This record gives sequence, C-alpha cells and structure tokens, in this order.
Amino acid sequence: MKRLAASLALPAALTLVWLILNNTVAPGQILLGAALSLALVRAGAALRPLRSHLRRPWGIARLLCVVAVDVARSNLAVGRLIWSRTAQPTPGFIRIPLDLRNPHGLAFLACIVTYTPGTVWTELSADGSLILHVLDLDEESHWIDLIKQRYERPLMEIFD
Repeated sequence: MKRLAASLALPAALTLVWLILNNTVAPGQILLGAALSLALVRAGAALRPLRSHLRRPWGIARLLCVVAVDVARSNLAVGRLIWSRTAQPTPGFIRIPLDLRNPHGLAFLACIVTYTPGTVWTELSADGSLILHVLDLDEESHWIDLIKQRYERPLMEIFD
C-alpha cells in the first residue's frame, strides 16, 4: 500500500498542476490531466534507470534550510567583494576528497555548490575528488571543512 501511494504521488501532483493551469475541475480535464501525468511519469521512468532510496528523507528539509542560509550569506559576501573598491579576490581551485559515492547525492551536492555564489563545481575526478573553483580562496581548509561537514555528511545520511 505504501508503494502504491508513493508511485501515485507524482502523477497526482502533476494532475493538480494541470487543473490549476487550466483553471477548471471539469471531469474531462481531470481525466485528461490524469492520463497525461501517468503517461509522462511512465515515460520519464524509462529515462531514469537508477532509483533513489532515501534513508532519512526529513534530512532534506534540514539540509535545504542550511543551504538557503549559506546561499544568502554567500550572496552578501560576493556582493561586498565585487562592490568593494579595496578588496582583491584570490580565486583558485581546490581538490576536496569526497566519501560520498551515491550518484543522486553527488548530483545534489553539485547543485548545492553551483547554486552558492562564488563557487563552481568544475570536475569530479576519477579518484572521487571534487575540484572546486572558489572566487575568494583564502583558506583551503575552511572550504574543505565546509563542503564535507555542512553538505557531504548530511547527504551521506540521506542517501547512503
């Protein structure tokens, strides 16, 4: 029963979006929206051969709050750096050894790092290290600790 509810959650949400966009709850639109959403979910499933299994799904909400705060702080820091007449940024690349191996967790980490202003995920090397470009690289150890403690550890709790 739990599996059935989980498999119908996305089609139900897509059907709801369909009805909101069409601004109607006519029976024909409900049937059309349900048929389209089921077809889209089935077609999309063929494109995703790897299934994700979350160990602690509630950790995602906590992680998203941490990321939102970090993005806001980073926006302010980058803004100060750009608008300051005296600041001289020291951009650079650093290598961060990752323990995270789950492809979904790595994709999530790539999004987090790329969404944060001043950082760009450049490569995941063959040995599992993240190569990160930072706009203002003062201390490598600070960035390594930040990525490993604030992002990688919660992602490992969620996905591994």
